[in-house]
Amino acid sequence: MMIQQLSVFLENKAGTIVPVAKILSDNGIDMRAMSIADTSDFGILRLIVDDPEKAKQVLAKENYIYNITPVLAVEVADHPGSLLRILSVLRDARINLEYAYAFITRKAGSAYMIFRVDDPEKTVGILREAGISMASQKELYSL
Repeated sequence: MMIQQLSVFLENKAGTIVPVAKILSDNGIDMRAMSIADTSDFGILRLIVDDPEKAKQVLAKENYIYNITPVLAVEVADHPGSLLRILSVLRDARINLEYAYAFITRKAGSAYMIFRVDDPEKTVGILREAGISMASQKELYSL
């Protein structure tokens, strides 16, 4: 149940995210989740969008450098200890969590965490075995 995350490489200066947001908006592409990481020279804009194939096409047409990364969208119930349980399952299975970010949905009582892990396929099996819900790319389109 891996989903496609777009990682767009941007110059680390004010306003560089605006043209990307405009390109996506002008092409009817909806951002579901976003994270920005930076270094002194460049930034990485990580996006979950409702149509990654179309987003890849429009970004390539505009000469943006991007990468597609398989990530997991894990459902987290909105009560104390939910994230702790997921993180404990990952730790106990010795899964390395490279980065994570969260986003909320219209579904009451839950949110999603995007996890980038060192072994996504193994992680899917471990999370399923633990009864932890994940979203498919199709489910994220419909949020």
